[in-house]
Amino acid sequence: MMLSRRSVSLFHAFLWLEVLHAVHVGGAILESQAPHRELKAYRPLQDCHGCINLEEVSASSVAAVNYDPSLKDVNIVATYSDHYGNIRLGSVKMGDLSSSWVLENPANQVSGKKQGSQLVIPRDSFQNDTRMEESASHSTTNQSAESENQFPRVEFTNPAKLKRQSLRQERRVQRTLELIQQDKETDEQMQEAAIEKSMSFENSVIEKYSIWRRDYERPNADAILKLMRDQIIMAKAYANIAKTKNATSLYVFLMQQCGENQRVIGKATSDADLPSRALDQAKAMGHALSLAKDELYDCHELAKKFRAMLQSTERHVDGLKKKGTFLIQLAAKTFPKPLHCLSLQLAADYFLLGFNEEDAVEKDASRMKFEDPSLYHYAIFSDNVLATSVVVNSSVLNAKEPGKHVFHIVTDKLNFAAMKMWFRINAPADATIQVENINDFKWLNSSYCSVLRQLESARLKEYYFKANHPSSISAGADNLKYRNPKYLSMLNHLRFYLPEVYPKLDKILFLDDDIVVQKDLAPLWEVDMQGKVNGAVETCKESFHRFDKYLNFSNPKISENFDAGACGWAFGMNMFDLKEWRKRNITGIYHYWQDMNEERTLWKLGSLPPGLITFYNLTYAMERSWHVLGLGYDPALNQTAIENAAVVHYNGNYKPWLGLAFAKYKAYWSKYVEYDNPYLRRCNINIDE
Repeated sequence: MMLSRRSVSLFHAFLWLEVLHAVHVGGAILESQAPHRELKAYRPLQDCHGCINLEEVSASSVAAVNYDPSLKDVNIVATYSDHYGNIRLGSVKMGDLSSSWVLENPANQVSGKKQGSQLVIPRDSFQNDTRMEESASHSTTNQSAESENQFPRVEFTNPAKLKRQSLRQERRVQRTLELIQQDKETDEQMQEAAIEKSMSFENSVIEKYSIWRRDYERPNADAILKLMRDQIIMAKAYANIAKTKNATSLYVFLMQQCGENQRVIGKATSDADLPSRALDQAKAMGHALSLAKDELYDCHELAKKFRAMLQSTERHVDGLKKKGTFLIQLAAKTFPKPLHCLSLQLAADYFLLGFNEEDAVEKDASRMKFEDPSLYHYAIFSDNVLATSVVVNSSVLNAKEPGKHVFHIVTDKLNFAAMKMWFRINAPADATIQVENINDFKWLNSSYCSVLRQLESARLKEYYFKANHPSSISAGADNLKYRNPKYLSMLNHLRFYLPEVYPKLDKILFLDDDIVVQKDLAPLWEVDMQGKVNGAVETCKESFHRFDKYLNFSNPKISENFDAGACGWAFGMNMFDLKEWRKRNITGIYHYWQDMNEERTLWKLGSLPPGLITFYNLTYAMERSWHVLGLGYDPALNQTAIENAAVVHYNGNYKPWLGLAFAKYKAYWSKYVEYDNPYLRRCNINIDE
């Protein structure tokens, strides 16, 4: 029997109505309020609609298929696409499904409300083999927008996986909340630290219970002072933010509070110096900061402002450091007025009392001791009378046999009379003193001495004095050391001519005028220097004070002849073997390298660099306890090492006769100064200077 096209279409429509009716009846059995639905397609887990809000998934929305036997005849119609992309229609009885399938209500996941319609969801993950493409899904749902709202979709998922995802999501949310809370608490603590601290102070008298009992002293003697200074910083930061936001009244109020804090602090250095109203002002400032915080607080803006304030403070500190360096250099090169007064008073009396004529007659009386190689001879080249007297006094007082010690002092023409006068009226017991004028060394001239020849050149004078008009404080601080008179004084270079100055001697101990002798130095003459010319204490520690610090190793003349890592040593206390000196022609080596450095390309200045070159591989390393350095620049020296040293050296800018000197080191030097001397009293030189 042949059926027409119209009859076939009516048959198909009737068949679909039956299927939909069956599904509807099944839905009514489960829940009377369930709407009509169409189970459209299998969807993979990553596309499931219910995964969007996993927190709503619960056991109440899932039910096993075989819980109700009346559902076994319900037909399930599913639309899916095969591997070739073709749309196919499938039908299965509810009773044919295994117990691993469950019914789920998708409305619970979307709207949060329990609805009657439910979805069939497998507990297995085989749905990946029947993934439906979006194009297929849209092709079956483009008939009308209402069909999408009326009929739910079939989705496949794994309840165990959903549970794990739900738990993971809950943990993430909980951890996020904890981190936010921690950050918020830390931020609040930083913001309100100054305010809470100011509010916690008690309004009590800021004084000690008893000045005789230390247990009643405040543990933090400047707590309120620091708080008020911190409040000023915070208030200025908020005031600047208020100004940018046109909060004029708040800006004025904060600046007034800053002024009040500054007036209360004044010149106070501890809480005891603060007036009694300081605590009330700190509380008032705390309330002002609290008001500003409530109205203006913005973490980003405040951090930005503090960063700008920090940079400004760093620039200010850097400028102060440069000024401090400049002033220290200036103070180090100047001659204190009391010492200048001492030289003038001594020189005037030397000529007024006629000692100059007596010395001219008796100048050959002690020549035998001056040239006796069996005695202990010292060389001191200085223009500082007081400093030289300390070197001599400390050496003699600590010597076991002071009568065997001979001191050869060489000074310049300006201070020769003063030096002669001092040691004439203050001659140490038993020891022998020889004072000479460097201008009397006729052999020391520019034709023989390289340094004198260079110092007479206009180019070198310009090099040393190029800091006459520095363009900045930093430039002045850097160039001021070039103007130090010691670099232009021949007294600084006379140490390289010891055999010429003392032709009859075999050994001599060279001492700087900024040292103090604390032990008998006679054993130094017994040290076997193993054929070396110079006996000195090495100053290198790890990478410090090695040759590359003093010499220009970018110049091939230096790099080809010397080791950059060779250990440096110090002038100040040096034992020189004059026999070996003459044998090796050390002065000739010195002249050679001085001539090579006429353009100042090998080293810059001073006598130590040419000394390192001249005595390279000719220096005997002595025990460190003989000579401890750094009292003129290092405030952290080992106190035991200082006290056990035979000689302590104030090398650096902080000389003991200057006000810059470290107070804890000055006693080692000042105990050898005769402050009761009438000349010292006349020039106001006392222990406090």
